Parts: sequence; C-alpha cells; structure tokens
Amino acid sequence: MKFFLNAFLVFAILGFPSQGLTTPITYTANLYGPSESPPNASPGTGFAMVVIDTAAHTLSVHADFSGLLGTTTAAHIHAATALPLTGTAGVATQTPSFFGFPLGVTSGTYDNTFDLTLDSSWNPAFITAHGGPAGAEAFLDAALAEGMAYFNIHSNLFTPGEIRGFLVPAPATLLLFGTGLAGLAGIRLRRKKQ
Repeated sequence: MKFFLNAFLVFAILGFPSQGLTTPITYTANLYGPSESPPNASPGTGFAMVVIDTAAHTLSVHADFSGLLGTTTAAHIHAATALPLTGTAGVATQTPSFFGFPLGVTSGTYDNTFDLTLDSSWNPAFITAHGGPAGAEAFLDAALAEGMAYFNIHSNLFTPGEIRGFLVPAPATLLLFGTGLAGLAGIRLRRKKQ
C-alpha cells in the first residue's frame, strides 16, 4: 500500500508522465470564453480531444464548437505556459490554423491526424526553437503532460481567442495509468511475501 501511495504522490507532484510511454495518451479540453486570457463573455462552447502517440509520431485532433459570436479565423494548440492551467503561450501547431479547420463559421466539427515528423505539422517558429520536429514533439508531449498546453479557437470578434481550454489527461487515460500502478503495487507486494 505504501508503494501505491508513494507512486500516487509522485504522480500528483510531477504530473502525468507521458514521456517514455508507448501507448497513445488522450487529452481533452472544454472550451469557453471565460477560459480565455483575457476572459471574455462569449456564449460559445466547445470540446477538444487530442491524442498524441509518441511511438507513431502522430497527433490526432478532434474539436466540436458552437455558439461563437464571431466567425472562426484560426484554431491551434499553444504551448507551453509558465504555469499549469494558466497563462498564455506561443502557437505550437500549424499556423495560422490547423489544415482544414472550418473557418468563417460560428459552429463546426473538425477531425484530422498529423504526422509529427513533418515540418508542415508545426508552427515554423516552434520547430526552430526546439531543434526540429523531434524536439518539438518532445516539448509538446511534456507540455501536455504538465497541463501547460491549451486548445484555442480564434474569431474575427475575439482575435486573441474566443474560446479555449487547457488540455488535460482524459479520465480513461488516468484510469489506465491508475490500473497500471495498482498492478505494479500488487507485484511488489507478492514479491515481498515470497
């Protein structure tokens, strides 16, 4: 039990350790105007799901949004903020917007998967700052794991962003991680009894 408690404390202090795992990690965000920086009173809402697979070097992006006051001008992931779940950061992914993201609308749906080994999947300034696509992928993976990356949808009325949300591990991902920790604790307890 002490091992499980120690593992949980390490998880709580250091954040979700996605580096080194070979399974895809799913992150989600609820998107709102009050979550923007600065906050706004947009009635728009949205949901984003991002799956990063460091073994396959892919980033899958799904977003649904509606009720925006302005029409969409861009959408992308920003990383990394100075502190988890707060602040602003530069754009990490494609600029000015994800390829194929519905622009000029107040509601829509988006699905696409990006090959993170390609320069075209990134903001050129971001990959330059991180030494190329591999460094950019590692940096984004760490920012996601630490709660320092957010999904942002910009509009013509709110150029800094109309709705945004910080990407956090999806509950199923946390459940899988917790199950793995419990399994490790069980193995350790069995070894101690032998």
